Amino acid sequence: MGEFLSFRKMITPAIIQVIFWIGVLLCVIGGLIQIVAGASAYYGGGSMVLSGVLLILLGPLAVRIYCELLIVMFRILEELSCIRRDLARGKPGE
Repeated sequence: MGEFLSFRKMITPAIIQVIFWIGVLLCVIGGLIQIVAGASAYYGGGSMVLSGVLLILLGPLAVRIYCELLIVMFRILEELSCIRRDLARGKPGE
């Protein structure tokens, strides 16, 4: 609990995984809404259907890339913390 309160233990990587799944869900729901709206449109619905399909296919990929970039920052922080701890102990490069 002390690591949590002193911000030594990061909880954000776990939250980023939840954000990823929420983003995927929103992309799929938004894509389905666009497909249905495009299919029921009298004029110009084809572009809405196409954009809905693209949102379903490429939206989760974009959300994944964004979340991975966020997690990479936290991994860099963890590695730098390990390096600092090893240097303080006098054990560089294990």
